[in-house]
Amino acid sequence: MSRIGRLPIEIPSGVEINIAENNVISVKGPLGELKQQITPEIEIDVKDNQISFSRPAETKRLKSLHGLSRSLVNNMVEGVSKGYEIKLELVGVGYRAEVLPNNVLDLVLGYSHHTYLQLPPEVSVEALSDKRSNPTITLKSTDKQLIGQVAAKIRSFREPEPYKGKGIKFVGEVLRRKAGKAAAK
Repeated sequence: MSRIGRLPIEIPSGVEINIAENNVISVKGPLGELKQQITPEIEIDVKDNQISFSRPAETKRLKSLHGLSRSLVNNMVEGVSKGYEIKLELVGVGYRAEVLPNNVLDLVLGYSHHTYLQLPPEVSVEALSDKRSNPTITLKSTDKQLIGQVAAKIRSFREPEPYKGKGIKFVGEVLRRKAGKAAAK
């Protein structure tokens, strides 16, 4: 049996779970509401503030979907109860970030133009600039997959380069650095 799939999910207080037809699960909590369709072959049981998942057969397809289904629902429960946060750091001279109205992120990344990104309404963004440290972008959302996609998109505008480390990186990310050219004799 799947090691992840067999673990039950504890439902925190204030979180409601509804299972509709075709295994459409809606999770409602203090931070919002999320919906996800789970494969109809996976059986979902809600008992005693726990959600458990089981599969009817031992086929390779169902084995792979068993753990996936449990992880998706667990991410939804954690998202509506605690939320997710990702911090990005802008490393480079003159790199700046600013939040414009209508959830638009304005980035200055060393190009000859500004880079604008329209963020989805489910993601809130905050840009902090301090004279003594690098500017940081903080993303918050209840949807783990969406916030990860947005963070990856922002990072793709200027990925960190291996020589000086300039670019957009996740806070706490360790970059593999390279040595520059050796001086000629």
